[in-house]
Amino acid sequence: MFGWRADARRVEGLSRIRRFMPYISPRRNDSLVYYTSEIEVEPALVFLEEQNKQRPDDHRITLFHLYLKALANAFHRRPGINRFVAGGKLWQRDGVWITYSAKQEFLDGSPLLTIKRRFEHDERLTRMVDSFREELVARRRGKLSTADKEMKLALNVPGFLIRWGIKLISLANDLGIMPRKMIENDPLFSSVFVANLGSVGLDAGYHHVWEYGTCSIFAVVGHVHTSREGKRVIEVKYTFDERVEDGLYAARTLEGIKQALETPESLV
Repeated sequence: MFGWRADARRVEGLSRIRRFMPYISPRRNDSLVYYTSEIEVEPALVFLEEQNKQRPDDHRITLFHLYLKALANAFHRRPGINRFVAGGKLWQRDGVWITYSAKQEFLDGSPLLTIKRRFEHDERLTRMVDSFREELVARRRGKLSTADKEMKLALNVPGFLIRWGIKLISLANDLGIMPRKMIENDPLFSSVFVANLGSVGLDAGYHHVWEYGTCSIFAVVGHVHTSREGKRVIEVKYTFDERVEDGLYAARTLEGIKQALETPESLV
């Protein structure tokens, strides 16, 4: 409230049009820009084969791990992308937080797990991968996150109370009075939400962002396939709230992610 939040600080020195945009486009889904990035992954696949020679099968580094590392590095290097609009103001997020989804089992109808994690600037790739595995194994064995427990409790009350509760949380978010603990446990209060459709052999597709929370970007990663030029590539499709930064800044940031994946030694 009054220019302060537990998870961010107000962005100062904005142009008039940037300050005015949240008022003429108050909803994220009225302000979306779509961007597709095709990434050549042959160097990354060769790199992974070499790196995984010394690692057990259940601790293998994957292409998705490399993508998340490149994504986190880009958010640290270009912080203008790590912002959100709340209460008609633009905020710089404290830390890089990425939410990603994974299937509990590779079966039709199996639950979708969402995992939110803070990515530190100096974290090594191998430490990140081991941390991912620990959390994913625990969740697949039935460990509930704080958000899971809250949803389970909420679903025991009438629907109109859930709707009112969501509205109250959204109002608290606009006023900047949500406690840090509540924000850090909510997967939709993140820098970016990533869905890995490549893990189930599907193409990437564009996804909306949610009005609830503060996540301004959704990324969908597709499966490895052969391009018309005969190269192994993946497509990543981004949905981006343009009120956060202009399209050129965003495009250059996403190009940096592509370059990092195409030179994977830079991610170690």
